Amino acid sequence: MNIGFCSCIILVPCFATIGLLFGILKEKSAKFVSGFNELSKEEQAMYDKAYIAKDMRNSCFLWTAIMLLGALLSYFLTPYFAIVAYIVWAILFFKNVHMDAKKAFRKYLLK
Repeated sequence: MNIGFCSCIILVPCFATIGLLFGILKEKSAKFVSGFNELSKEEQAMYDKAYIAKDMRNSCFLWTAIMLLGALLSYFLTPYFAIVAYIVWAILFFKNVHMDAKKAFRKYLLK
């Protein structure tokens, strides 16, 4: 086995498990989202928890697919595909990182 395969395949079950937990627990799992649990109960009531959980579930499954594809391509072609997988994952991950919780959850506001 090569290092590219190992570095990608180790994250596949991690992301898949987190995605399954968000899928199974549904809106109860919104409290596990960083920043959301720091909001007061009144502020949390203003947001669509089911949409937050669904969005996190979809993100985790997308990350699982990226890392699985990176692992397979690293195994069969070249270990450098692991670097590509990590770059794609980092771009998608940091696209949704915000320093302000209210800004991060703006799209989940109930109308």
